[in-house]
Amino acid sequence: MSPLTEQQAKEYWRRNVSLMVKLMVVWFVVSFGCGILLFDVLNTIQIGGYKLGFWFAQQGSIYVFVFLIFYYARKMAALDREFGVEED
Repeated sequence: MSPLTEQQAKEYWRRNVSLMVKLMVVWFVVSFGCGILLFDVLNTIQIGGYKLGFWFAQQGSIYVFVFLIFYYARKMAALDREFGVEED
């Protein structure tokens, strides 16, 4: 594993931060948007007997957050392999 050049390191962190910002936007939209702002609109839809707005506020945003953690780990592993900085 060779050390990254300064330009490679900047590109690696630029892509890492870009991925984090995108995932945080998704998390914000799901948790704040669906759980708070669109709560009343989503409550007109029912899934499994529960109103969708209630589901997002209570469980959906947590499920999405857990999914985003696994997605981030997978994408970062691919990015690490691409730049040759993966762990053994």
